[in-house]
Amino acid sequence: MDITEIIITASIPSALTGFFFWCIERRIQKREKKREDEERRIKDEEKERQKEQEKREKLRERQELFLVQGVGAAIALGEATAKAVQRIPDTHCNGDMHAALDYAAKVKHAQKDFLTQQGIEALYD
Repeated sequence: MDITEIIITASIPSALTGFFFWCIERRIQKREKKREDEERRIKDEEKERQKEQEKREKLRERQELFLVQGVGAAIALGEATAKAVQRIPDTHCNGDMHAALDYAAKVKHAQKDFLTQQGIEALYD
């Protein structure tokens, strides 16, 4: 056996081992890339859900604002109607009309105080 045969005989297992390790490394890299892509996709979906949730929350806030404004408008309309009826000379308003006006004013002020308190707390939280 000469030196060339020894070198060739010794290099075949090394070449095969190197090839198999290269195949394993490639497989690991593919799995890692696939896992990273999946994580990126999950993060993107989470961002989309977060945006949708923020959008729904803003719509809820807007709806809440409209409800408060609607209640205020209904109270104002009721007060205006009651005061107009009281000015008609032929009508005889009983105590219910005055009690209703007092109650409407009480509710209106309680709502205003509550919303003011909530606004101040929101500023400092």
